[in-house]
Amino acid sequence: MNIKPMHVATAAFLLALGSPARADHHTHADHDHGTPQGLQQHQEMMDQEAMMTDGEVRKVDKSAGKITLKHGPLPNLGMGAMTMVFRAKDPALLDQLKAGDRIRFRAESVNGALTITEASKAP
Repeated sequence: MNIKPMHVATAAFLLALGSPARADHHTHADHDHGTPQGLQQHQEMMDQEAMMTDGEVRKVDKSAGKITLKHGPLPNLGMGAMTMVFRAKDPALLDQLKAGDRIRFRAESVNGALTITEASKAP
């Protein structure tokens, strides 16, 4: 039987492709960050962090459900740094803050009112 060298090389290559013992074989569980879904989740986290702004509480008005903040730029609202009044989406937030507190927050326009939708004390 006369086997040509090219056929031997091709057969060896095909056997190597089908081998489950290949060192470069990985499952999705091994590297979820490399999947489109993992990359999308990472981008969403980065986008959320980018929407957070540093601020300093100047006044809390619990009866009106408002808070006055001196803050950095709010790119999602097209605003520069300034001091202004916001509504609190969750009134419980006003119980946790006092004048002088430094916070990281997200502000959005909710039904035409500038509203703090997320906030936490800054370290």
